[in-house]
Amino acid sequence: MSAPSPRRWTALALIAMAQFIVIMDTSIIGVALPRIQEDLGFSQENLSWVFNAYVVAFGGLLLLGGRLSDLFGARRLFAAGWLILLAGSLVAGIAPEVWVELTGRAVQGIGAALIAPSALTLLMMLFGRDPKELTKALALYGAAAPAGGTAGVFLGGLITEYLSWPWVFYINIPIALVALLATGPLMPAAQAQRGSIDVTGALTVTAGLGAAVYAIVRAPEIGWDSAQTWLVLAGAVALLAAFVVIQARRREPLVRLSIFHTPNLAAANLTQLLLGGAWIPMWFFLNLYLQQVLGYSAFPSGAALVPMTVLIMIGMIVLAPQIINRFGPKATTITGLALLTAGMGWLSLISPNGTFATDVLPASLVAALGMSLAFIPSLGTAISSARPEEGGLASGIVNTSYQVGSALGLAAMTAVAAANGAGQLGNLPALTNGFSSAFIGAAGIAAVGTLLAALTLRTRTAVHAEPATTRR
Repeated sequence: MSAPSPRRWTALALIAMAQFIVIMDTSIIGVALPRIQEDLGFSQENLSWVFNAYVVAFGGLLLLGGRLSDLFGARRLFAAGWLILLAGSLVAGIAPEVWVELTGRAVQGIGAALIAPSALTLLMMLFGRDPKELTKALALYGAAAPAGGTAGVFLGGLITEYLSWPWVFYINIPIALVALLATGPLMPAAQAQRGSIDVTGALTVTAGLGAAVYAIVRAPEIGWDSAQTWLVLAGAVALLAAFVVIQARRREPLVRLSIFHTPNLAAANLTQLLLGGAWIPMWFFLNLYLQQVLGYSAFPSGAALVPMTVLIMIGMIVLAPQIINRFGPKATTITGLALLTAGMGWLSLISPNGTFATDVLPASLVAALGMSLAFIPSLGTAISSARPEEGGLASGIVNTSYQVGSALGLAAMTAVAAANGAGQLGNLPALTNGFSSAFIGAAGIAAVGTLLAALTLRTRTAVHAEPATTRR
């Protein structure tokens, strides 16, 4: 067995930054959405596609990214992902109209779909031989995801207020250049494996996911009783069913379906799916509530969510490993999801005449604590359940679960919000009622996650847990 890399903790910083950036890119546009809507002409119902164009490409291609990581080497895919993300960020920033903006966001998502699974594979290569170090590395990596999502809101507000909305995309360019320069010296090389690429499977699952999100987002505008809505939904189900059939019949599938027979892997991925489906709609509609109802401008709206970021960092790096060590990953996951449910329910009590101190801060902190406790153990369980040679696939699956949940959860809650008045700009009671309905829906998703985690997760320890601190 080779000696541990002396640069592994520096490499971990780059890996964590990668996770921070790909998740930040889902949220950094949140505060900028009203400006983007005004400048490019998005409708209120279609505005969520600035988010979904990224997430559908990201979530739909993560499985392919994981497979490519196993076939061609994680380090190569990590670098390629940064290059594509850089290109997409440039296009999104210079976009003069809606279709160019959505194209740039989709290209960003493709880059992220290569970065995320290869980053997690590189982490396992660097730390997988030592369970104690792996726990520390996973805690820091895990904290980077929701922290990136929430910190993106703050940075988006700062950039939108004092520069302009295109800079929420341009910020990726210097970061990508640094990552490209550092990847070679820091990241371990892995010998490429022989095998084929299931392009048909990747295109089928991406098309199926995109069709499902499109149908749900469009339904409030054209009607749930519309033939178009149900035809597109039927097409989405057919495409996803075809994907399963393709995987079952291919000699070298994108996803070996028997991997889900591995104890806890399917349950942990289901938890991640529902976690994304509850968390992402929360920050999306919380941003809109702060700006469109409470009247916050971009920078104060982003700054209002900094306390969530701080609590998430503390929860994931300090609290979650200690609680996992004492009570196990299952109990910690269930507790986190229950707290997330409570926080969402509390947020649903928002008022048209509310304040940040009473309507937002306490409820958002409860939700943030729940997220921090549920994310780490479910992620660790999903990754540690797979065979080492399928690290890229396992990474792709768990990232896909979270992003698919995010896309479908936001699409569904956008439909719920629109049906309850969220499309009536300037009508504060109607807007508040719509946003409140979305929070109730998100709470329902988290509640289902709590119940399913209790029923499906086994009690074995996924990874050795201890307080996560970096070496000095």
